[in-house]
Amino acid sequence: MPSRIAGTGGYLPARLVTNAELALRIDTSDEWIATRTGIRARHVAADGEQTSDLALAAALPALAAAGLEGRDVDLIVVATTTPDMIFPSTACILQDKLGASGGPAFDVQAVCSGFIYALALADRMVASGAAKNALVVGAEIYSRILDWSDRGTCVLFGDGAGAVVLLPGATPGIISSHLHADGSHRRILEVPARIANGAVTGKPFVTMDGHAVFKFAVKVLAEVAQEALAANGVTAAAIDWLIPHQANIRIMDATARKLGLPLSKVVVTLDRHGNTSAASIPLALDVAVRDGRIRPGQHVMLAGVGGGFTWGSVFLQW
Repeated sequence: MPSRIAGTGGYLPARLVTNAELALRIDTSDEWIATRTGIRARHVAADGEQTSDLALAAALPALAAAGLEGRDVDLIVVATTTPDMIFPSTACILQDKLGASGGPAFDVQAVCSGFIYALALADRMVASGAAKNALVVGAEIYSRILDWSDRGTCVLFGDGAGAVVLLPGATPGIISSHLHADGSHRRILEVPARIANGAVTGKPFVTMDGHAVFKFAVKVLAEVAQEALAANGVTAAAIDWLIPHQANIRIMDATARKLGLPLSKVVVTLDRHGNTSAASIPLALDVAVRDGRIRPGQHVMLAGVGGGFTWGSVFLQW
């Protein structure tokens, strides 16, 4: 029996940081950032907020939409690059905050592709009967791993969380998923720090070769979406909505053009969210579901790419 998304949720921290505010701190401008990335603002977590707090705030409306309570959750998968701590997993912390217990809970680390990876894993567990239901969350606090003096990276990212609830369904929900990785590209986007003997060694901030990342992302996002179409014997005309990872409007536009889709079929939240890594796709999905753009029977293509390098797609029917 296929699994289906029965509820979505999203959460953005209260503090909004605009490009204009960043221009007061570093050598940049709203025009410079918006022209090159499509980003106008991003949200930043408060000092006391943890990734599990963001995950909980996104999970609760998703569970409510699915008609479930926290104690009903069987499987929890959290996609994050910025966990609360080294261990236990953010998923286990979230499980405790929800009042659930007994079912499996674990984190997935595939950076900006994390939600795609987590959704694919949870889908297989629900579809096979290994889990009665699943809560899948992408949650990130990137503001704490950014060098706020580096205009090449600090303007790009934001904090937030998005969540979906999977239930078994009699009609097609998640149709197929396609996951890939190539570690030979790991150096072009990384946080090369380690914790050893009570100290941090290496640079604990995001470092990126922007040109290389752009080129790689444009290539694989279109390819993995086309892979999903080919696997299901349909063309891009079957896609009602494309929800790609929200990293750069130029990457998103190039992906749509490679698929032959107008930008009007692409869900874009990048301008007000920034790049929220593993949270970007579920956040955008939640926005499009709640504003009524995504309707029953429509086909949605989710596609992500992130450090590792990892990439993947999920093709589903709403």
